Amino acid sequence: MNERSLEITEQGLRLGDIDEVEVLCLIDNISDVLLTSTDVAKRPVLRREDFPTEPARLMASGRAARVLLAEHGFSVLITVRRGDRSRSLLFDAGLSVGGLAHNLDAMQVGTKAVEAVVFSHGHSDHTVGLNGVLDRLGSRHLPLMAHPDAWLDRRLAIPGREPFEMATTRKAALAEAGFDVVEGRQPSLLLDSTLLLTGEVERTTDFEKGFPVHQARRDGEWVPDSLIMDDQAAVMNVRGKGLVIVTGCGHAGIVNIVRYAIKLTGVDRVYAVIGGFHLNGPLFEPIIPATIEAMRAFAPAVIVPTHCTGWKAIHAFAAAMPDAFVQNSVGTRYVL
Repeated sequence: MNERSLEITEQGLRLGDIDEVEVLCLIDNISDVLLTSTDVAKRPVLRREDFPTEPARLMASGRAARVLLAEHGFSVLITVRRGDRSRSLLFDAGLSVGGLAHNLDAMQVGTKAVEAVVFSHGHSDHTVGLNGVLDRLGSRHLPLMAHPDAWLDRRLAIPGREPFEMATTRKAALAEAGFDVVEGRQPSLLLDSTLLLTGEVERTTDFEKGFPVHQARRDGEWVPDSLIMDDQAAVMNVRGKGLVIVTGCGHAGIVNIVRYAIKLTGVDRVYAVIGGFHLNGPLFEPIIPATIEAMRAFAPAVIVPTHCTGWKAIHAFAAAMPDAFVQNSVGTRYVL
């Protein structure tokens, strides 16, 4: 996959359109087995025979279903379809070592079709789960796409508290495990130009100001890193419907991300936005109204706020955009 060079026209990037995209949620903060399917959101079927089992000595049968698990993290499998061909990549990997592998096994989802791995950014709740699937992915020398800042040591320095340092993924360790690490700050076209990776997102809104307590270690010193410039998103263009945008945490600001996707592609119709919008907690909740107002102007047909969006923001989106809103849950398959 040697597609880091781009063709840019006056209309934007030459992102090819596709017939359909499927986004399968492998890791998220919420698991709800009682949610019902919609036209675009296909929920796991709640039948014992659909799940593999594992030993459970207290149960009458001696076994129990290996059910889907939620955690504070994010991971999706993106599959684009054009004609009779499908292409897939893994976008993020979740927080725990074993969570991604567990849910792949519980859903009986193989990884043979995965052609690349993307880190939306370097935070551990999007990278650690790759450790649990090294034997399935790393041994195949897959490209792993990331921004150069993804390997920085990071911490949260909240006033009055001891700084909380996050776990850091080592670039050299990924190469040793068999991945072909490809770094980039600029946009990239992947999967035969059917998927756009935004690279660094332009910051254009006056209200999405980043994460003020976030720091990075550069040249041995902790320095402010509020903008988290390694944050990037995946963008696809579904023929006749518009852009499908998938974010990890949305540290760049979800409105900035959507604006930038439109600018890069020259496509002004937004069909679906899925992923973390990072609107949780007192630092971000004040911008929920402005964010929703801007997102309503884009008029997506489907909006799925996940992971770090936060309870207040998720409920605000549900109230403001009821026809577009879909509640996410681990195992949901979005067919768009």
